[in-house]
Amino acid sequence: MEFAELYGRLKKEKTDLLEKIEQLRALGQPSAERKEGSPFGKREEGADEASELEKRLALGQRLEESLKEVEHALEKYEAGTYGLCDSCGKPIEHARLEAIPQASLCLNCKASQAKDAKGTR
Repeated sequence: MEFAELYGRLKKEKTDLLEKIEQLRALGQPSAERKEGSPFGKREEGADEASELEKRLALGQRLEESLKEVEHALEKYEAGTYGLCDSCGKPIEHARLEAIPQASLCLNCKASQAKDAKGTR
């Protein structure tokens, strides 16, 4: 797979992520509807809303992080540095880019980052 094809996948992924973020924001608008007939009344309703809000916030955060990764990869493509590791500057494995076009680290640097995050270094 050529970098141009990966660039096309990244552009499509960006569009998809923006749509999902917009849909999530639309879902976050308060609803005028309220549940009726619950034996726990407003407490149950509030707990359900809080739980749903928490889920939407977590999903929104993951989508925003993914969007940043995709935008970073697109910027690297336009700058002519796509496919190079952000950490060591060596080429990122082609199979890795095919699997994760927005990858910004080679496997060695990604493994080092994971070890550092776990504190096992």
